Amino acid sequence: MNQREISELRRRWRPEKSAVSRIYGCYVNSAKTIVSDLDESLGAMQQEEAEKYLDLLKKTLSGTLGKNLIDIVFTTGQVADSEEHRLLSALRSSALKDRETRNAFYQKVIDRLDMGDNGYLLLMACDAYDVPHRGMDGETQADASEEVFTYLVCCVCPVKAGRAELGYFPGDNEFHYTAGQVVSAPELGFLFPAFDNRAANIYNALFYSRKPDALHQEFIDAVFHTEPPMSAAEQRETFQEVLVQSLEETCSVGVARSVHERLAERIAQHKESKDPEPLTVTAQDVGGILLDCGVPQERVEAFREGCDQRFGAGTVLNPVNLIDAGKFEIRTAQAAVSMDPECSYLVETRVIDGRKYILIPVEEDVEVNGLPVQFAAEE
Repeated sequence: MNQREISELRRRWRPEKSAVSRIYGCYVNSAKTIVSDLDESLGAMQQEEAEKYLDLLKKTLSGTLGKNLIDIVFTTGQVADSEEHRLLSALRSSALKDRETRNAFYQKVIDRLDMGDNGYLLLMACDAYDVPHRGMDGETQADASEEVFTYLVCCVCPVKAGRAELGYFPGDNEFHYTAGQVVSAPELGFLFPAFDNRAANIYNALFYSRKPDALHQEFIDAVFHTEPPMSAAEQRETFQEVLVQSLEETCSVGVARSVHERLAERIAQHKESKDPEPLTVTAQDVGGILLDCGVPQERVEAFREGCDQRFGAGTVLNPVNLIDAGKFEIRTAQAAVSMDPECSYLVETRVIDGRKYILIPVEEDVEVNGLPVQFAAEE
């Protein structure tokens, strides 16, 4: 899925837009026991309550592609005959109305999902989207629908104890000091099937994780039974390891700066272009940057081979997961210096009397812990 397709679905998650009629789910306590089963009509709810439920589900379609939103790919064998795909397909075909199928899914999640000491609310809803035709000019034509895209959205929301406060209880006509249970924003969730080329793709699902470095791989394995993807944090760490191991002594400040600058440029250009497709980069692309920096050919080849071994041959990566485009940081055992990437060219490295130094020329005022300080004049 691309950003445009995700945005198209997100716009539906309002009471007046979606075809969602019921909300399903269950409240699971920290002992992994279902405390309450949810099967509620949106039409019978107060508007504020209905909007809150839909807003929680909509959050699973938010974030950055390749970072918070991860493509889950089923094999042909799984689609043809597998327990996990049959269960998801049954949920979808029944529009979540089959209680036995829902309970089977709930139990699969409960058995594997680790939410620590927190209970959680598992929410599900099914929407049927009458997909409007999109003309050559990109405008949609609501009266020229081509197909109905039926899909389900699921999210898992931690339930935590709220702050204890005095509250008024009308039935008792008294105030009591109590702490309620508060439903937090979704920690994870998914959409099935994927909405690719504005049509159903039963070979894919879209997985959501609020924390890019904590994908809840036990949930992915239980629900999709696929190889867990690398988290954004794992991708960055692996990328840095391959650079260091393959470049060895040629991994200088200048090379690190150039790689950061060139990848940051790609991120900025992609954002400016408003291209709905996610930005990608290959080991070949980064290898070209290294060659431009003067890194020897054999080191570049070692880098490309290292990427193939660690990420898989021909893997494409999102530069957003490899660098922090908004920060350039230099860190030693004794200190850390963070600066605007546009000023990274000021950094110099020197070896003086056998000791390594990092030099940053100062052109403006200097503050230490918020206190303006002066430099002593040269003797």
